[in-house]
Amino acid sequence: MEKFALILAAAGRSTRFARRELSDSAVKKPFVHLGGKPIWLRCVEKFISRDEVTQVIIVVAPDDISWFRQYYISEINHKLLQVVAGGENRVDSIRSGLVAVSPRMDYVAIHDAARPFVTDQEITAVFAAAKKQGAALLAAPVVGTIKRVADGLIEATVSRENLWEAQTPQVFRRDLILEAYRQTIKDVPTDDAQLVERLGQPVQVVPTDRGNLKITTQSDLVLAKYLVEYGR
Repeated sequence: MEKFALILAAAGRSTRFARRELSDSAVKKPFVHLGGKPIWLRCVEKFISRDEVTQVIIVVAPDDISWFRQYYISEINHKLLQVVAGGENRVDSIRSGLVAVSPRMDYVAIHDAARPFVTDQEITAVFAAAKKQGAALLAAPVVGTIKRVADGLIEATVSRENLWEAQTPQVFRRDLILEAYRQTIKDVPTDDAQLVERLGQPVQVVPTDRGNLKITTQSDLVLAKYLVEYGR
């Protein structure tokens, strides 16, 4: 059986989520409680029960790592989680996570710590696609009308045909994602598949819907609480 490592990206600044009355740590999305559990733990639990997931790495901002290890010591020890310090941006943080991946792993799944609603069926499907193609991600077709805007004015209406919104998990052969991160990266890519694409490697899209919500704003948290209440 192929072995999968999970890298959970929890090192972001959560600037779009922040509320001034909260402390710096409490304001960050992954650490907010949702239905009695922190969001990051809800994410981990979706993967850790799977037989093929044999390594779980949590990437946390350097300023939060001591607090995180102390506050969640029981969860870390009970679930045998590895906690590593992230970097200045997402690329640096995921690179730190990749350094910790065991050479015994065949695949690496990278998941946002603010997406607690991914389903077991979605994980199964994207894992299977990665084993077949080498690289795969969950994505949803764009359904809204897309406008290109400059200085608050519409420049053009963009066709949504063939446009998909990338989600996570994004899953790659270990050697492939390591090679992708060895490239010289001059810009700041917004996801890991973008780096793999630059190698000329096809990335399989596994269709899903907007139920795999990423909690980005306070209004997203309101929706997330509703989803938990109704059993998502």
